[in-house]
Amino acid sequence: MGALDEVHLDVELENGVKLGCIELGFEEEPETVAIKDAVKVLLHGLGEDINREGLRKTPLRVAKALREGTRGYRQTVKEIVQGALFPEAGLDNGVGHAGGAGGLVIVRDLDLFSYCESCLLPFQVKCHVGYVPSGQRVVGLSKLSRVADVFAKRLQDPQRLADEVCSALHHGIKPAGVAVILQCFHIHFPNLEPVFLDSNHQGWVKVLVSSGSGVFENDNAEMWGDFLSLLKFKGINAEKACRRDSSNQCWCPSQSSSSEKTSSKNGAANPGMVTAVASILRSLGEDPLRKELLATPCRFVKWLLNFQNNNLEMKLNGFACGGMDLLKPNGEVTPNEKQIHSELNLSFWSQCEHHLLPFHGVVHVGYFCTGGLNPIGKSLLQSIVHFYGCKLQVQERLTRQIAETVSSLLGGDVIVVVEANHTCMISRGIEKIGSSTATIAVLGRFSTDPAARSMFLQSIPNTYTTGG
Repeated sequence: MGALDEVHLDVELENGVKLGCIELGFEEEPETVAIKDAVKVLLHGLGEDINREGLRKTPLRVAKALREGTRGYRQTVKEIVQGALFPEAGLDNGVGHAGGAGGLVIVRDLDLFSYCESCLLPFQVKCHVGYVPSGQRVVGLSKLSRVADVFAKRLQDPQRLADEVCSALHHGIKPAGVAVILQCFHIHFPNLEPVFLDSNHQGWVKVLVSSGSGVFENDNAEMWGDFLSLLKFKGINAEKACRRDSSNQCWCPSQSSSSEKTSSKNGAANPGMVTAVASILRSLGEDPLRKELLATPCRFVKWLLNFQNNNLEMKLNGFACGGMDLLKPNGEVTPNEKQIHSELNLSFWSQCEHHLLPFHGVVHVGYFCTGGLNPIGKSLLQSIVHFYGCKLQVQERLTRQIAETVSSLLGGDVIVVVEANHTCMISRGIEKIGSSTATIAVLGRFSTDPAARSMFLQSIPNTYTTGG
């Protein structure tokens, strides 16, 4: 049946549901005030000035985002399910036929968002849920999504999320069985350096999990075949979904052996920052002493310190401003032999200074290079991107800073395009999962030559995808 025991479910089903927008007076609520105070401690620990423009309202924004992203603690499933049960023709004693169309009802591709309980970083979920009606009873299809969202909006790991959704629907609908499959995508953690040093490095951890009840209780049940076949119609291959008894208990990369080695090299996390994160957990309705959460504050602080306001080295490899070190050995330059050079898909990770949530993507750089100059190296450009990315940032500023630095090296004719996926677009009320943002900065000839801009923009491959 899953991880959610019947006693817990009875409480969930009896207490009703509290839905809707954040109440008036949100800023004055004790939980909000506590989170705001904790965020100020985190910003100080990063060496930031909390009164600078861009950070003044960050504590409140973070409080809103976290409370919105964990609103499932303040919701239950009773009214969602029981208020949407409808009679439908079927067998009185046994498995119904859902209007004569067949015994299985599936809703596919539900986009969910949750926070990993191991590190407090966000992860995205593609949820597929189905059930076999019984007792002449079906449920409104949108309610399957709403029930899944209640449990997603809590600190989670993938398997427990699948089990809780499955158990809640089984108890609420009383069907012949419920099946849940989740495709989960966790951002890289905690050391960002491999993302830049290894072009084959995977920046996402992906896991496929499942949970079943009733006729789906047995992993080899025939009904699973129908469920998986209907998913294949959408190009989803879920044959390798992990089961509840899978030995793969640890999915969060913060608990991998490599990340533990990285953490030990970085030393102990700032105690004040760790205490502040524990305070945030309490304010969200969690118990920081729950065994799964004991190390969470420390892990989150170590992630955050990737973006500390310090003098991270920009490895310019000896290149001087103005491009003089790029000249050929004989120093000859032919001014009229300029051509466009480009470096595409430079990876970056950053942290939104408005919400303290990650954003990530790729940077494309174009520039005119005179015939007597050698094109700038990819490693140098990646170093520049890494330097400006590993700070509390906004995408517009990141784009401008990269363009200005590259321009100082090459003499002015530069175009930079940044494509990014922002966690803050999906962690709050708007929840625009799958959205992406593009920004552009143009300097020198690119600002006055539409043909040159167009030529570069058309060279950007249509391969960037958001999320996992």
